[in-house]
Amino acid sequence: MKYAVAAALLFPLTAGANDAIATVAAGGIVLRKTDAIAMKKEVLTVGYRRITVDYEFVNESDTDVEETVVFPMPAYPASVQVSDTYYGQPGGFSVTVDGKPVQTRTVLAALHDGVDVTAQLRKAGLSDAQIAYGALFSDRIKVPPLTAQQRQQLARLGLFGDERTGEPDPLWDVQFNYVWQQRFPANKVVRVHHAYRPLIGTGPGEWVLDADEAKRYCADAAFLKSWNRLAARHGNDAGRYLPAAKVAYILKTGNTWKRGIEDFTLNLVKNDPAELVSLCFPGTFKKVDATTYQVRLRNFQPTSDLDVYFGNLEDAGASEADMPRLNK
Repeated sequence: MKYAVAAALLFPLTAGANDAIATVAAGGIVLRKTDAIAMKKEVLTVGYRRITVDYEFVNESDTDVEETVVFPMPAYPASVQVSDTYYGQPGGFSVTVDGKPVQTRTVLAALHDGVDVTAQLRKAGLSDAQIAYGALFSDRIKVPPLTAQQRQQLARLGLFGDERTGEPDPLWDVQFNYVWQQRFPANKVVRVHHAYRPLIGTGPGEWVLDADEAKRYCADAAFLKSWNRLAARHGNDAGRYLPAAKVAYILKTGNTWKRGIEDFTLNLVKNDPAELVSLCFPGTFKKVDATTYQVRLRNFQPTSDLDVYFGNLEDAGASEADMPRLNK
């Protein structure tokens, strides 16, 4: 079932992901299935300025288990950007386990057609900054340009060319992953809490809702009627538009846990009742209050990730707090 929330709601581009069991190898992060640890509960609260996630895990085996846990962020193109702020790492990222802060480490990955090409880029001499931030960011982040030899080498590998922009540019996508070691005692509940400020992708180019975008976010007739009415106030001779933001969240990694997500709650939170929200998602949302919609699912095994459209925003622009970082 596809569901759209359309009352009086709107959106930037943000990102996040479910925790997953993983192995960190030379080639990058490899998710793997666990038959011992169950995700008993997940409460995901999504807004375009803040995302929080609360989990309850139980190790159902008879012995303690220690696993590498990864929290992957959605990838973004190293060259073509949906916005000039959708890159780098999100601000305010924190993890607590049973109420105590956890120190994570960051693993950077470069992907090309879904294949990890980080090792190839490093072999060509690229630094993490050169992998993560292309030439389009040179006015904000000082990154040494690629040499002619590096460009030629990457072009031979199919990792550099003009396929995306019409100009020679990187052809890989960039993904940041937060990783830590976690002990799961036998038959005990482990509570994990995440909070962070999503990456923001916004601007006039993002404020137009065409047929493909409407389909992607399952915009129904009621939503489109509200959108068109509000967009008429913002429109000009070039067409109608509405200040908006898009939030992406990786859900499918929840399937790496035993039985998927046994008890899943999704809260969608607007900053203002006048904003618009639409997404494709199973289940029936209920209105909790003027700014919150909620759906709850049992034994949830996600078949797709989450994309949420927020529109009619007062503060769609990015702030200094949204600017990118490259942490170690």
